[in-house]
Amino acid sequence: MNEWLIYRGSGVPHDDIDSLPPPPPWRQFESMSPPYETDLAEVYQGPTAARADRYIVDQATLDMVNTALYLRRPLLVTGPPGSGKTSLAYAVAHELRLGPVLRWAVTSRSTLLDALYRYDVLGRLGDAQLNGAAEIGSFLRLGPLGTAMLPARRPRVLLIDEFDKSDVDLPNDLLEIFEEGRFTIPELVRLEDVAAVEVGTADTRRASVVRGQVSCRAFPIVIMTSNGERDFPPAFLRRCLQLQLPQPTRDMLNQIVQAHLGSWSERSEELIEAFLRRRETIELSTDQLLNAVYMAGSLQAHDVANRAELAELLLQRLGDVEL
Repeated sequence: MNEWLIYRGSGVPHDDIDSLPPPPPWRQFESMSPPYETDLAEVYQGPTAARADRYIVDQATLDMVNTALYLRRPLLVTGPPGSGKTSLAYAVAHELRLGPVLRWAVTSRSTLLDALYRYDVLGRLGDAQLNGAAEIGSFLRLGPLGTAMLPARRPRVLLIDEFDKSDVDLPNDLLEIFEEGRFTIPELVRLEDVAAVEVGTADTRRASVVRGQVSCRAFPIVIMTSNGERDFPPAFLRRCLQLQLPQPTRDMLNQIVQAHLGSWSERSEELIEAFLRRRETIELSTDQLLNAVYMAGSLQAHDVANRAELAELLLQRLGDVEL
């Protein structure tokens, strides 16, 4: 039944991304640049690896993530705080061995150019005054979106976090990038006598850009998170797939606590009950439950009064829930 799944939510790294079928004809991309090939499988072994392989995923999320993989479309993930929106990107990158997540944390001041590249023109002028001619590539650095668009054989995972905080024009600004899978660096296009320039990347590497064009070979796995605080333009939504993450059920909460805290989860039943009762009237996140269970496990077993008091302190309202 699930034989078509590439991402299976197991947390066990594998190379099945290489068996992903070709993209639809309207989502095929070409690049004039040499392949950007770097073995990233060994890089993604830091603290976020533990966070990723403990991620609990339901069938609806599995289906939508894999549909995005097959169609090479961005995934807009909406859900309440603590529902696992951000962690989903790390779980996909970890299981599919796609290297560290490229993260773009969006604010109201974020622009498309911020995510594509930065050019330190003042630094280059200063270096030229001191040392003569300065190589422009030393002063150009691709941002997370720019790095994700490099012509790698395997797609990178790009997390666009809290996208609903963006300026009203940013979703429309992204349309051409998402449709074409490429962008231009004007500062390099002007260099008529230089075919290729090595620039920095968001993950502190170097990449070759030919004639100022950055074009992907494999469209990145784009996961955009939203708290549902605003609507997006229809033209933007048409180019995305949408996933609504629900509040974790009792069973999922048990699995989450067990995955993160192991034997300490034996003391979680009472706290999960309190969490579910309070969540009916106030907004809570799963992180708060994990904090409460951890503190309960840190206290002496007989210290019931302190455990109950700590639960009250930790399960505080994030915001009013509309009933």
